[in-house]
Amino acid sequence: MPPIVDAFHDWLRVERGYSPRTVDSYLSDVKELYLFCQQDDTLDPMRTQTLRRFIGSLHGRNSAASVARKLSALRTFFRFLQIRGEIDKNPLQGIANPRLVRYIPSFLTVDEVFCLLDAPGSADKLALRDKAIMELLYATGMRVSEVVACNTSDLDFDSGMVKVTTGKGNKERIVPFGRAAEEALHRYFPQRQTLITARTARGRQPEKEALFLNNRGSRLTARSVERLIGNYGRRAGIQVTVTPHALRHSFATNLLEMG
Repeated sequence: MPPIVDAFHDWLRVERGYSPRTVDSYLSDVKELYLFCQQDDTLDPMRTQTLRRFIGSLHGRNSAASVARKLSALRTFFRFLQIRGEIDKNPLQGIANPRLVRYIPSFLTVDEVFCLLDAPGSADKLALRDKAIMELLYATGMRVSEVVACNTSDLDFDSGMVKVTTGKGNKERIVPFGRAAEEALHRYFPQRQTLITARTARGRQPEKEALFLNNRGSRLTARSVERLIGNYGRRAGIQVTVTPHALRHSFATNLLEMG
């Protein structure tokens, strides 16, 4: 593999702060493109024509969700090359994701989850918060009402556990949240503090206990989470409304499918 692939690995891990799972997935997709180009010396991975041929070769061997995830990884790779000044234009510009049609999204496939979790981008003002919400839903199976009711004091990073209080009789349970969610939460906390500071500067009392805040520094509502996950689902190329309910059921389902 060219040295630029190793540089991409370091950029994802250090500069972007992606989880090891996401980094490995992105590198695998980029390497697949380079291996495809090795079959023919005339193929240039930086040319749109080559990428169209590569995508065409994927469709017979992969689901639409897998192709969409690979395109997401490659778009990030080419964006990295633009930042470094290696290329002037993203060769994937103008190439759309395949349509993903699901009629009953009771759960998401692993590839669909990857696409969804990677959907928040730098242009999204609260991308770090949104990423943390989705990672927590996926890792714990918490209900959306439980996630928005969660306080910072409910998190125990030493044990990797979160205390969940259900609305049904105020019953409590302790749930592990895993490394990916932990990393996403730590990246979100500086943004959360910014929201608290801004609300205080406006002379308003911030909700300092609430884990997830809206852009006004108040506790986020379940409806807002449903809306943002639906928006990211559409951005990820999933052609039906993705719900928190579908995401929370996906982790256990995917574990069973992978044995």
